[in-house]
Amino acid sequence: MTPRQLVILGATGSIGRSTLKVVAQNPQLFQIHALTGHRNVARMSDLITRFKPHYVVMSDEMAANELREQCAHQCEVYAGAQALVDASCDSQADMVMAAIVGGAGLSPTLAAVRAGKTVLLANKEALVMTGLLLMQEAQKSGAQILPVDSEHNAMFQCLPEVVQQQLGFCDLAASGVSKLLLTGSGGPFRDYPLESLRDVTVAQAIAHPNWSMGAKISVDSATMMNKGLEYIEAKRLFHTNRDQLEVIIHPQSVIHSMVQYRDGSVLAQLGEPDMATPIACAMAYPQRISSGVEPLDFLALKELTFAAPDYQRYPCLALAIDACYQSQFATTALNAANEIAVEAFLNQQIRFTDIARVVEFCLTAMNEQHRSLDLEELLALDEQIRQDAHQFVRDRC
Repeated sequence: MTPRQLVILGATGSIGRSTLKVVAQNPQLFQIHALTGHRNVARMSDLITRFKPHYVVMSDEMAANELREQCAHQCEVYAGAQALVDASCDSQADMVMAAIVGGAGLSPTLAAVRAGKTVLLANKEALVMTGLLLMQEAQKSGAQILPVDSEHNAMFQCLPEVVQQQLGFCDLAASGVSKLLLTGSGGPFRDYPLESLRDVTVAQAIAHPNWSMGAKISVDSATMMNKGLEYIEAKRLFHTNRDQLEVIIHPQSVIHSMVQYRDGSVLAQLGEPDMATPIACAMAYPQRISSGVEPLDFLALKELTFAAPDYQRYPCLALAIDACYQSQFATTALNAANEIAVEAFLNQQIRFTDIARVVEFCLTAMNEQHRSLDLEELLALDEQIRQDAHQFVRDRC
């Protein structure tokens, strides 16, 4: 069997590392065609030695120059945004792991989709900021988009093949699916007195009960905006209406998500919290391969509990759900406003409860008229909302 040629966008990040873990477990199935990174020269140099890509791309020019000096005889090194796009649609590549964090990943991910690649989608912003456009382009090009985020991959695994093959435009009801159940831990404040939330400190907000994560995503977990963004992703991937998608608080984070069927059956995907599992699922789809992750030990599990989200406690989640059914422009604006608000909270410019205020203001002030659904327009809206959010923080918080 000829190994599939893989391009990893964001190879030096956590998703990139987990992807390479799966490649190392299955060297007969996958070959690294190209790797991309930002500034981590030491990490990329090590990956070049271990995985021998045909070439690498560093988005930072200085990092690329340094890497060229270190690896001059091992592979070609390219630099810049256009080189990222070129790697994404390389004619020799079969599969692209889209794992560049933030807006920097939008153009290369869209390029891979337009080139008809199999795209393993780990870039959250691709679906939140440009999801409708992305799915339309995939339908045109014949690209196959496979979700890598653990919650969406869990749903994907529990859905019938006809839905898996028609992401973005599937008909859940026609396949007997009544509801997708998106699980979330509820963050560190699920039992916190509501009246005390305004006084939450940065240290408290970034102390996630289950995982050690970066500051921004930890705050998003505390407000449950992270689940709101995942809700938007699920809506785009699985073409849901409000009645077909529900968030459930599951503090133990053992069940990654569930699918409820018309006949009363509920299928759930469970596993250890290791991203190599959903990555391996996506890379080998529809087969199963080794991910290097041990199976869940059910005898070691304690109780599993569930609750409905309290939208007074989690107004950011409510804002995200409403934006999801308003328009693509609304979810683009929501993401931009939230990033500025969280940054302001981490810098102690606003209170914890002001994060939702900033987002709500930006959504209310947004003007959707005369906007066209293209990447340039969405990026322009993103920039405008960031400016509006900064202004609101300065003037009203």
